[in-house]
Amino acid sequence: MSALASSNNRPETSVLVIYTGGTAGMAYNKQGELVPMKFEQIRKKMPELNQLNMHVEVVSLGEPIDSSNVTMADWYKMALLIQENYARYDGFVVLHGTDTMAYSAAALSFLLENLGKTVVFTGAQVPVGGIRTDARRNLITALEIAVARNPTAGTVRVPEVCVFFNDLLIRGNRAKKVESQQYDAFRSENYPPLARAGIELEFNDEQIRLLPAARLHTHQHLDERITLLSLYPGLTERMIRAQLEVEGLRGCVLETYGSGNAPTSAWFLNCLREARERGVQVLNVSQCEEGRVIQGRYETSAQLTDLGIIGGDDITREAAIAKLMFVLGLGRSAAETSRLLTHNLRGEITLG
Repeated sequence: MSALASSNNRPETSVLVIYTGGTAGMAYNKQGELVPMKFEQIRKKMPELNQLNMHVEVVSLGEPIDSSNVTMADWYKMALLIQENYARYDGFVVLHGTDTMAYSAAALSFLLENLGKTVVFTGAQVPVGGIRTDARRNLITALEIAVARNPTAGTVRVPEVCVFFNDLLIRGNRAKKVESQQYDAFRSENYPPLARAGIELEFNDEQIRLLPAARLHTHQHLDERITLLSLYPGLTERMIRAQLEVEGLRGCVLETYGSGNAPTSAWFLNCLREARERGVQVLNVSQCEEGRVIQGRYETSAQLTDLGIIGGDDITREAAIAKLMFVLGLGRSAAETSRLLTHNLRGEITLG
């Protein structure tokens, strides 16, 4: 763990930066490819870090990696680092690659139950050494948000796992990467931003979750025995069975059309029925970026409810995968598992 200097000999706040890698911390190798670099190299390119009126320490998750290589083991490590350092720091920033940032933020939101401090995921579209990099602004603002306090109550302003990118603070399990060539890489189509960064930080306090009444509880088990089945015209029974009949399968995120619609073919419904009879939990998620699943609104979704398939409301694909892994990992009964999947656990869905 390394410390960054502060402009104040006695800074009032402290942040732990968990460095995983990603574009923000990449440089070009001799072959012209972007590869991760050590955080010490990043610090040399960002002298403004030394001007912050806060104590900042950095810990690397391990060797820096491209976020395409992030695994569940990395999620456990992040959660454990936050738990072990929870009392020592006022907030946390996770410097992470953009490709899987929404998955990681969603996973951490479930693993960190009763979170009472701010965990901000951020990164960049352009490496920190680039002339038009967005890494500096994103990281500096994420650090400020991590220690933000309510001006009247003096409490933590954003007790959530969130994503900060291109002047928007988004709930972590509502974030979705939508852009690879522009700076506004992340959006939250079904939930308002938690804050906007202009000349000042403007917080949307009504949309931020309240401080928990209980102490932090860090979970360390997700069930990876799930699959993602995305529907498209021409999908065959053979392909569906190849996914749903995998030995040991416990869950499936089913990406359907529109408000949760799916084919009414007998063979298709039979595939789902047989999977449910084997105990596979199926969570219905819309392929649309906006809107929600409303099973039964059309005939093409009414039969899904009869099969015991759970409507995912307005949850994102990324959050649905993390939630299904988390709930199955709790090892509850089938009835309790179904109930938890329909329940709003961390602000990931909007009920009603």
